[in-house]
Amino acid sequence: MNTGPRHARVEALAKINLALNVLHKRTDGYHELRTVFQTISLGDTLEIEFTPSRRTRIELVSRVDIPDNLVARAARSVMDAIRATGTVRLRLVKRIPMGAGLGGGSSDAAAVLLALPVLAGGRIPADQLIGLAAGLGSDVPFFLVGGTAAGIGRGTEVYPLPDHPAFPGMLVAPPIHVSTAEAYRGLGRKLTSVVPPNIMNNFQSFAWSGGLGEPGKGTPASPGNDFEESVFRLHPRLKSLKARLSRIGAAPVMMTGSGSALFGLFRGRNDLEKALPLFQEETVFRFSLVTRARYRRAWMRRLAAHIEGEIWPPQSRYLKTKTTG
Repeated sequence: MNTGPRHARVEALAKINLALNVLHKRTDGYHELRTVFQTISLGDTLEIEFTPSRRTRIELVSRVDIPDNLVARAARSVMDAIRATGTVRLRLVKRIPMGAGLGGGSSDAAAVLLALPVLAGGRIPADQLIGLAAGLGSDVPFFLVGGTAAGIGRGTEVYPLPDHPAFPGMLVAPPIHVSTAEAYRGLGRKLTSVVPPNIMNNFQSFAWSGGLGEPGKGTPASPGNDFEESVFRLHPRLKSLKARLSRIGAAPVMMTGSGSALFGLFRGRNDLEKALPLFQEETVFRFSLVTRARYRRAWMRRLAAHIEGEIWPPQSRYLKTKTTG
């Protein structure tokens, strides 16, 4: 039996929200959402090493101090689920801005859920994996899917949608902290089961139409991001940045999540490169949309030495030699 360390380096990609509607507050304290998630090429790097041993120890190294880090919590949930013991060493390099609505922490957690069972020689059925993801955070289940997908409920119920081409985009991430709780309060959504039909109809129309159309040439009627109105009242600079992105030809332009990052999509690389110098005073990132096929190929490539076949979620080739507690 191989008792040496098994190692993988994976990329945890960010997301943007191509649409985000908040319907009402639920009896469980969460809000009912309708959103369209989209993976983008900006990502964190996560190195994961597993060594079988009699006891479980989880070590996380990161230059960013994140209280109650989802990465460590995800690792513990995996080890419990597969009933394995061992030393798990995690090294996280952050590139995704934190607290900007880009899902960086959620993507890091999902990366552990996908990679650690493979390295540890365990198997978590897809339905159980989704449950673990939902228990860690509302955005985490999406990163088990990737590409373009609709999220409903509190965002944890995820359904793949047809993918968009790899359109280029610009992400503007100003140093503004947006309180998620404050953003929700600003919406004024109450405890009710009544859903305004115009919100639902607009969202369905957007999803059915394939959403984006062709960036920079006008887009199908988008339901937008409901948080923008309340967040822009608190942070007028974000509204100004959105207007600037629109003026230079980006379309659509939208805040992602509850903020504070904004994105704009462009027809081609040349349009993007012309726009970048106009935002030199801001923190900006180039990105492209990442399809579900590209997302999964990247995972298969990163885990190639440790997986069996091309099954999704990735399946470990060490299943017969796992260490159980």
